Amino acid sequence: MLTRLDRRTLLAGSLALGASGLALPNIALAQTTGPKKLLFVLLRGAADGLSMLAPVGDPGFEALRGAALADYANAPKIGSFFALHPALAEVGKAAAAGEALFIHGAATAYRERSHFDGQNLLETGGTAPYASKDGWLNRLTALLGESGRGEPPRALAIAPAVPLALRGAAPVSSYAPSALPAATNDFLTRVGALYEADSELAGLWSRALETRAMAGDDNLNNLRDAAANGSLVASLMQGTRGAGIAMIEVDGWDTHANQRGAFARQARGLDALLAAFRTGMGAEWRDTMVLVATEFGRTAKLNGTNGTDHGTASAAMVLGGSVKGGTVQADWPGLTQSQLYEGRDLAPTIALETVLAGAVAEHWRLDPALTLARLFPGRTAKPLGGFVRA
Repeated sequence: MLTRLDRRTLLAGSLALGASGLALPNIALAQTTGPKKLLFVLLRGAADGLSMLAPVGDPGFEALRGAALADYANAPKIGSFFALHPALAEVGKAAAAGEALFIHGAATAYRERSHFDGQNLLETGGTAPYASKDGWLNRLTALLGESGRGEPPRALAIAPAVPLALRGAAPVSSYAPSALPAATNDFLTRVGALYEADSELAGLWSRALETRAMAGDDNLNNLRDAAANGSLVASLMQGTRGAGIAMIEVDGWDTHANQRGAFARQARGLDALLAAFRTGMGAEWRDTMVLVATEFGRTAKLNGTNGTDHGTASAAMVLGGSVKGGTVQADWPGLTQSQLYEGRDLAPTIALETVLAGAVAEHWRLDPALTLARLFPGRTAKPLGGFVRA
């Protein structure tokens, strides 16, 4: 087994669990979960929705991105208006099978252009950056625990440290492969002996070792291999002891230069991750939902280095075995100069918060309005619907 239970993991766990007064490896999972699974994929760096799901039916697209139009000549079409980037071939197959749904022109309430502020708002679900200290996925975990349908789901970040979206009062954990030397069996035994007299710490330690075992011989030193990451996430979510809510971050979407090549590389990685995850979940895919979102979009017109700068609206994806897919939900704003937000960005027409809240509400059959109020307090828009087949 190459999964390490090392000093770095121990330190990360101590920091993350510090809020609850504990100091254990941060790979201890919370309590058991039901059959429903949710994976949230955060595309850090502001992924370009106009490249992800190109509005080839809008004549303004050719005017803005004429050089890229040829990329979509043989790309999967979603309806008659949109074409999926060709590097997202496996996502396209999922869409053809009715298991991938797209939302275009979506944005959070954030209207500035800072990655840090935009990611903070998306992860916390607050109405302004840094106004909230916990994350909407953590609040979802708590909400499910209060729903009267059994114990709350296990919540897990596949990352060296727990990201903001998962932080909060509900127990969460994180797991990441490491290149550092593996902990010896003697070390593990001695730590277990240290905690065995404390019923709570002993339980946490036991679940930490269980998570380590679930990761198996992942043969990874880091999280750079997209396909391996997808398989790893699936291994940590499978079964009744697997995580019910998980999150993974994909960096590198800040394409200020050479947009076509840079985006294609990122999209291929995302496609490989999602495909490996879907394969890894096996029969449990039918009870699994994947949400893919980014902090904001990019400028509609290419800049002087054939890249794009920080924009506003982008695209999001919902995938899963029960997803009512194959379509795009959009109130398309148009791409003429007068239709662009501030004359430069795809204009936002759908609140991303209503997408996330509506999707998870349908997935777990929660009240949509209550879900929106708990996960994204201060919002009054109606949660979006139509994500899951009846």
